[in-house]
Amino acid sequence: MSAQIAILGAGAWGTAIAKVIADKNKDVVIWSFEESTKDDINQKHQNCKYLPNVELPENLTSTTDIEEAAEGREFLIYAVPSIFLMDTLKKSLPVNSIRDGKTAIAVITKGFLSSDSGPRLIVETMEDYLPGFYRQSLVYISGPSHAEEVACGKITGLIAASENPKNSIRFRDLLKNTGLFVYSSFDIRGVQVSAAVKNVIAIAFGMLDAIKSIGGSTVFGDGTESLLLAAGLNEIQILGKALGATHPETFTSIAGIGDLDVTCRSVYGRNRRFGRDIIEKNILDSYKNIDDILSRIHEIGYLPEGVAAAKHVKAIVEKHNLKLPISVGISRMLDRELDPYEFVKNIVGVL
Repeated sequence: MSAQIAILGAGAWGTAIAKVIADKNKDVVIWSFEESTKDDINQKHQNCKYLPNVELPENLTSTTDIEEAAEGREFLIYAVPSIFLMDTLKKSLPVNSIRDGKTAIAVITKGFLSSDSGPRLIVETMEDYLPGFYRQSLVYISGPSHAEEVACGKITGLIAASENPKNSIRFRDLLKNTGLFVYSSFDIRGVQVSAAVKNVIAIAFGMLDAIKSIGGSTVFGDGTESLLLAAGLNEIQILGKALGATHPETFTSIAGIGDLDVTCRSVYGRNRRFGRDIIEKNILDSYKNIDDILSRIHEIGYLPEGVAAAKHVKAIVEKHNLKLPISVGISRMLDRELDPYEFVKNIVGVL
C-alpha cells in the first residue's frame, strides 16, 4: 500500500517525526534533498548524517523527487529549515493533491520568512502561495522537543496549532503515541513567535553559560541564567502580542516557556551550542556580519536557526517600535557591532 503520509525534509527533526508516525505501522515517505541521505534511509534504514545511531523502520522510505513524495498524500508535513522553506513549497505546488486541496498540510519549521514587506510568520506566508483551500487551515506544530529524544521514545509534548480545529485534531491524532503527547491550540501566531524567538534567546543563553563555565566571570551564576530566561520569555510575549497572538497562556505553556527552557538548557540545542562557540571558539571571527554568516551558514557544521531569526526580529522591532534588548543585541552582535563579552555584560545589566 502506498504511503499516505509524507515529510518534506530529511533533517533530524523531519526524520524523527517520520519515525514516530512509521512506528505506528503507517507507511511514510520522506523527501531528501541529498541523494546520500535518501540512500542511507532506504538501504541502511538510518539517517547517518542528521540522526545517527537511530534505527528507522522499513515502512519509512525516502525519495529525492519532491513531487513523487508529495503526490496523493493524506497528510503532508513541511520540515525543512526556514531559509529553504519557500523554495521547497514552490517546488511542491504543482502536485495535484495540493492543487485540489485534498492533502492536509502542517509545518514544523521554526523562524520567520522574508517578504517584500519585511519578515513574516511562516504560516501566513505559506497561505499566500498555496491554493485558497488552505487559508486558515494549515497546522503549525511546535513544542519543547529534540529529535534525538523523540526518535528514541523519550516522553515529549508538542502543540498542534491551527485556526481549523478539525485539522489540529487530525494531526494531533496522527502524531501522538505512548511517548509523544500532542495538544491542540487555536493560537497559531503565538505558537509561531514562541518557536522562532526562543532560538535567538538560546544564543544569548549559550554565551552566558560559556562565560560562566570557563570562569570568565565571578558574578554570573545559575540565578543569572534564570534571569536571562525570564527576560527572554518577556521578549517573546511582547513580540507575540505585537504580531497578533490571541492567547496569553500560550507563553506559559509548553509552546512558550517549555520550548524556551529546553532550547536554552539542553545539550542538544544547536542555538545554545552556537552561543557557546561564539565565546569558546571565537566563531564570529570568520564572518563580516550577519548576512555573511547566513550566506555561509553551512560552514558552521550545524544549523543555528536563531541567526536568521535574530535578523528578522530586529526588523520587526524597528517596524513596531518595540524594546527587546536581548534579541536586538544578538542581531547587532552577529552584525559585528557589539563585542560578544560586552554584549553579555551589558545585557545582564539592563534586564
